[in-house]
Amino acid sequence: MENDQRFADFVILQAQNAGMFLGKVPNPVSGTLEVNAKAARSVLDSLEMLELKTTGNRTPQEDKLLQTALLNIRTLYSEVETQESNDPNQP
Repeated sequence: MENDQRFADFVILQAQNAGMFLGKVPNPVSGTLEVNAKAARSVLDSLEMLELKTTGNRTPQEDKLLQTALLNIRTLYSEVETQESNDPNQP
């Protein structure tokens, strides 16, 4: 089995989107850091679904890329959730 660059490009794009939604990458339109936990959760859910559906069909390099992206996004998402739950201004 050989690496498919489209897989890597997709995972990287989704990780960048998650970074933007988690306030770690500036919004390309506004240039500001914004947090949208719901959108970040959607990206995370999509990558988790991709992980499940491609089990046994990824090369070691593709698996490492996906697992690294998932770990990073989960960590950042957890931090945002913790901040939001500690923010008294949140509904």
